[in-house]
Amino acid sequence: MKKNDLLQVKIETMGNAGEGIGKIDGYPLFVKDALPGDVAEVRLTKVKKTYAYARLERLLEPSLDRTEPRCPLHRSCGGCQIQALSYEKQLEYKENKVRQDLIRIGGFANPEVLPVLGMEEPYHYRNKAQFPFGRSRDGRIVTGFYAGRTHTIVPGTDCAIGAPENKEILELILDFMNERGIEPYDEAAGKGLLRHALIRKGFATGELMVCLVINGRSFPGAEELADRLFAIPGMTSFSLNVNQKNTNVILGKEVIPVRGQTYITDRIGEISYQISPLSFYQVNPAQTEKLYRTALDYAGLTGGETVWELYCGIGTISLFLAQSAGKVYGVEIVPQAVEDARRNAALNGFANVEFYLGKAEEVLPEKYEKDGIRADVMVVDPPRKGCDSACLETMLRMEPRRIVYVSCDPATLARDLKILCADGCYELRKVQPVDMFPHTAGVENVALLTRKTHTVPSA
Repeated sequence: MKKNDLLQVKIETMGNAGEGIGKIDGYPLFVKDALPGDVAEVRLTKVKKTYAYARLERLLEPSLDRTEPRCPLHRSCGGCQIQALSYEKQLEYKENKVRQDLIRIGGFANPEVLPVLGMEEPYHYRNKAQFPFGRSRDGRIVTGFYAGRTHTIVPGTDCAIGAPENKEILELILDFMNERGIEPYDEAAGKGLLRHALIRKGFATGELMVCLVINGRSFPGAEELADRLFAIPGMTSFSLNVNQKNTNVILGKEVIPVRGQTYITDRIGEISYQISPLSFYQVNPAQTEKLYRTALDYAGLTGGETVWELYCGIGTISLFLAQSAGKVYGVEIVPQAVEDARRNAALNGFANVEFYLGKAEEVLPEKYEKDGIRADVMVVDPPRKGCDSACLETMLRMEPRRIVYVSCDPATLARDLKILCADGCYELRKVQPVDMFPHTAGVENVALLTRKTHTVPSA
């Protein structure tokens, strides 16, 4: 086989990134946009010794699980990898993905993976989106989303999973740029002004935020643009974010207010949160409440426990836990997030929460070894790369009765759970997947570990 060969293949399964997988004489082909059950004509794009990548050219027999996507850009945009798969089958795929990672990577023989908590209406759920700006091949100023694994913008202002207000906001910004002659940022040249528009919506409050990421320190006509933006119902915050570095990182560290507040407010359950442009906040509020209530249930709190939450962000889970705990300690490395967390604790009247700024792998051992602070329950919500090994070691030495692990990556979740359960001190009781990101290959999980012994072997 060689690149550009045209082949016919029956798609059997799906990979971790949502790509279809079929085999020819035992040789696997990974085919973007193909679904299990498809019989397809595909063109090879990259050929390796033991596998190949291919592009879907033509459907010969479509899968019975195919459905008509709402977004006409679903194949070219990198946002929704599996929008053409029926939602019921999306949930089945994600449940199986979690189970297989726990078996294959974690070494758990028969893990209890509960059915995925899905959505009744899995569209227009995102409360945050970051839209890059650039020029199309014909010279027009465009915005949209990047094509998969590229920085090529797929033009579009109406996203099927984004907040409905995004379209009006983006078209208003595009019109303003054309009127004023404002240049979009050119990554290759490092020139131009507007890099991204960050748009957030508080689904419970209806409040809207627009933050323009700029390659400079001012935006021509910012006050006039503010007038237009604030004519949109719900607009609460308009600011600029300064990013003059040659980097793929979207946001810089400095935020310059233009009009309104520097944050919006949203609620999850009974807890209110103030969210700044730099805050991490889950993108799907309806599913976030299910996720946090599951974490609270797994924590098994009765009112007097000491709880640690690592990688706590702006304190979203910490405040949920504080409703039922004696004391909650949160650890977070981002200074702005810690400020937000402390402000959110005060906003909700919680006096039993304390937040520390620093790396979890440094703060936790120090507080345990030097100050003797222990934990009845440990909650971790790490980034995609999972927990640092020093965190895992300290967690084992602290011997909490329960560990609640919230994860956005089943593979690193399985890896870390294997370490925590390796010496037989902890038992994996169950894992609850939550479909935080419908139409994508991503899935959030809450895992419950309980301690089996009172003595943890030293590291």
